[in-house]
Amino acid sequence: MKFHICLSLLLFFNCLWSQKIEVGSDKSVKTIKKAIELAKSGDTIIVNKGIYREGNIIIDKKLILQGKGLPVLDGQQKYEVVSIKADSVIFSGFKVINSGYASLNDPCGIKIYDKIGVVVKDNVLDNNFFGIYVQKGSNCIVKNNTIKAYQKEEQRIGNGIHCWKSDSMQIIGNRISGHRDGIYFEFVSNSVIWRNVSKANIRYGLHFMFSNDDSYIGNVFKNNGAGVAVMFTKNVKMFNNYFEENWGDAAYGLLLKEISDSYIVGNKFIRNTSGIYMEGTSRVKLEKNIFKDNGWGMKVQASCMDNEISFNNFLSNTFDISTNGSLVLNHFNNNYWDKYEGYDLNRDGIGDVPFHPLSLFAVITENNPSAMLLFRSFMITLLDKSEKILPSITPDNFVDESPEMKSLIL
Repeated sequence: MKFHICLSLLLFFNCLWSQKIEVGSDKSVKTIKKAIELAKSGDTIIVNKGIYREGNIIIDKKLILQGKGLPVLDGQQKYEVVSIKADSVIFSGFKVINSGYASLNDPCGIKIYDKIGVVVKDNVLDNNFFGIYVQKGSNCIVKNNTIKAYQKEEQRIGNGIHCWKSDSMQIIGNRISGHRDGIYFEFVSNSVIWRNVSKANIRYGLHFMFSNDDSYIGNVFKNNGAGVAVMFTKNVKMFNNYFEENWGDAAYGLLLKEISDSYIVGNKFIRNTSGIYMEGTSRVKLEKNIFKDNGWGMKVQASCMDNEISFNNFLSNTFDISTNGSLVLNHFNNNYWDKYEGYDLNRDGIGDVPFHPLSLFAVITENNPSAMLLFRSFMITLLDKSEKILPSITPDNFVDESPEMKSLIL
């Protein structure tokens, strides 16, 4: 009881001591830099509508900066616009535009330097080299920002949200387009990416490497140059995301490379060149996903093992499954395959005949892409039918022993 009284008194006196400083053309304080200079830790700076060209704005105190009427901070294509160099800063309600361009020091719209508990929310970032960059941050929140860029070459632009060597990050409800990668994680752990929309980026909608124990929930990754890439990581949780319209020779809905001990559950892979491409993955559970209207539902390379693919729907894909080897060390169970032509005499909902999802033509085109010229020809249809009856080239153990008779409700 005494502790709660003391805490309440402390918060009360802190409110009395803190002050609000207003910035605007008709105010006594005309510039944001002057307001930061006058402010003390814990103060709030209200910035009124207008255009502020003040070069690099450095926030080096624990402050709340609140934009009113979406004031514009213009970097004039020369400067990093906002640099946050204090813990527990809250920065919201601004339009941050036209950062400088440099390949060595990566100027940003907003950059957080080695700080804890920073909140960047409800901002618009437009035409910056990097959008929001978190360097060695911890317990920071990046929420409800709109981040756009317009370059056409990935060498000329940075990432929308870039996190490096950070921990316990929350990336929530942002909309990113036109950057190199929409969201980029490297050496980031114990973090969540939730309800973001990352579309029309030059390379990946999401790209993360060496980032363990993270969760990716309810995001939309659409029409990006190469889809989403997940590399050299363990304990990944990807739930209820949408991977759509990622087309190209080297494009995937989701690329998994050297991933282990992870869960990919409840996602939708719709109209991608490949829904999922797996290379060097192990002990990954793929459950309750929908693969629909893709070129390939899944490409499972021979370097993958001990993965469990179960209770998924495979609908209207050109090829449901493809692989580049004959050794199969993965397990397919209780999936629905719209190409399955078996029967269910005991009416338990499970096909009485196992299904071999790997077609002969998929094997041929994996090694000879030009064979796609024969797709849908009578000869290829005859070969596939013959292979299903008497398998000779496709691996015998590439099989779903208990295929579902009806599309699963997911």
